[in-house]
Amino acid sequence: MPQEANQTSKVRTGHIFTEEQINSLIENVKQNNFISVRQLLDKYHPADVADLIKTLPSEVQIKLFSHKSADLNPEVVLGLSDILQKEILEQLSPDTISSIIKELESDDAFQIIENVPEEFQNQILNNLPQKDQNFFRLGLKYPKDSAARIMQREFVTIDLDWTVGQTMDFLRDSTDLPEQFLEIFVVDKERKPIGNASISNILRSDPNTKVKDLIAENKTFIPADLDKEKVGNIFTQYNLVSAGVVDKDQKLIGVITGDDVVTIVKEEAVEDALRLGGIGAAEDISDNPVETSKNRFLWLFINLITAVLASFVIGIFENTIQKVIALAVLMPIVASMGGNAATQTLTVTIQLIASQQLNVKNVMKIINREVVTGLLNGLVFAAITGVFVYFWFHDLKIAILIGAAMIVNLTVAGLAGIAIPVTLNKMKIDPAVSATVFVTTVTDVVGFFAFLGIASLFV
Repeated sequence: MPQEANQTSKVRTGHIFTEEQINSLIENVKQNNFISVRQLLDKYHPADVADLIKTLPSEVQIKLFSHKSADLNPEVVLGLSDILQKEILEQLSPDTISSIIKELESDDAFQIIENVPEEFQNQILNNLPQKDQNFFRLGLKYPKDSAARIMQREFVTIDLDWTVGQTMDFLRDSTDLPEQFLEIFVVDKERKPIGNASISNILRSDPNTKVKDLIAENKTFIPADLDKEKVGNIFTQYNLVSAGVVDKDQKLIGVITGDDVVTIVKEEAVEDALRLGGIGAAEDISDNPVETSKNRFLWLFINLITAVLASFVIGIFENTIQKVIALAVLMPIVASMGGNAATQTLTVTIQLIASQQLNVKNVMKIINREVVTGLLNGLVFAAITGVFVYFWFHDLKIAILIGAAMIVNLTVAGLAGIAIPVTLNKMKIDPAVSATVFVTTVTDVVGFFAFLGIASLFV
């Protein structure tokens, strides 16, 4: 299934194409001058070519992938965003998509199949060899973000009783080995994995040694339905280079490698960062404005509602603000400090949840730590802000007022920054998506209420 080695041996340069190269490429594609197109693109790594294609007009993108004379490296499509992939795949014939899939590793090919419209998936799979069909149809039965969707079928298994010598003979004579592999899986007669042995250990061992005696002590196998984020955590925790994937009957059905996990960890980090900013999906330079607007709409709308709530709190103390205009000037300071303090705690908490370091045993300890941290910061910044405000307005009451509000808001910010994401996580709601807007609302409302509420007692 994978393409020839010489097609993937180019060094990635991070090349930035010049405007002249881009314009020349567009013109050559429009004129069907694919010899010149290949002469340019064949010099560069598929990932660099993918970066270039993202900047091209839609009709040029489609032509590059659909025209056989372009002979575009199939790996180029892997470097495109999901949205752009889907847009291009929708315009390609099932035969063209099948030819792309045949040239890719099975785990990479699965990404393409997922982005093909469902009504065409069967037609595309029917064009593949039966062995590939069976593998992809099996994977499609599992949830989208499960281990089964990122595993590859290219792996090496040997019988339980084989020696190192037999294994070496098998590896030399086999014509169906993966391009790269670091471990061999030892399985019983039912294809249930007994363990895995590293190639380096096998090469260093006596030919008469049983491979089962070289099996790693810590055996880790991934359930096929396990969420891919948890797969990434397992690889990170146990420092794995690869791991077998097993079905509900504990039979070996695939393998996940380190390069797949690097991609997962990167995707999850980007996803969490975007979600913290209230963006529902990863964005790419090729995304159209309508899709971008849709991704951002929901949490902007929710933020509008919470902003109205904060404004309502301010409205309650309208008379107080009218009496002392300095209060209106100083309100943003209290809200901003509380919001930033809460965001710091929230970011740390989400990282702890994502890495599974936060649990029932230590949650109260961490909550106490964050509340005390908030209180200490509140005391420090109450003093700093109080002195600043006193010299600004020459009013001791207002200086004490903002200091008291700062202590209350930063303490509450520490509590909200951890309590809200922990609560959302318990409710099976992703805190990376929804916590920010709620935490900001709490700090705004509490900050304004504390500041203006205390002010109403003094004024």
